[in-house]
Amino acid sequence: MDAIHIRQIRCYGYTGYLPEEQTLGQWFEVDLTLGLDLTKSGQSDAIEDTLDYREAIAIVEKQIKTCKFALVERLASEIAQALLQQPLVQQVRVQLTKPNPPIPDFGGQIQIDITRTRG
Repeated sequence: MDAIHIRQIRCYGYTGYLPEEQTLGQWFEVDLTLGLDLTKSGQSDAIEDTLDYREAIAIVEKQIKTCKFALVERLASEIAQALLQQPLVQQVRVQLTKPNPPIPDFGGQIQIDITRTRG
């Protein structure tokens, strides 16, 4: 299967277990791997024969900005399901990162990495 990779989609959202995360919000970063057949677009050179990257980015941004979940696992799943609604997308890998999780004495990042397949 062919793939389109979209890296470092950065967006502010309100998902998190702590009440202040859902009130104050925080930054999220998303990397995508979208599995689809690129044969036709590779020959036609027509955007209608592929996935418009702008649409995929807009879907991710909308999910992050509008969803309020306790768990980032749920947010990653919602992003994956929304992307699988795109006609050509057969598989999606979502890597959702919290760059600055509110954990005392922890300076690292948290990342959820899920892969979902259509049907």
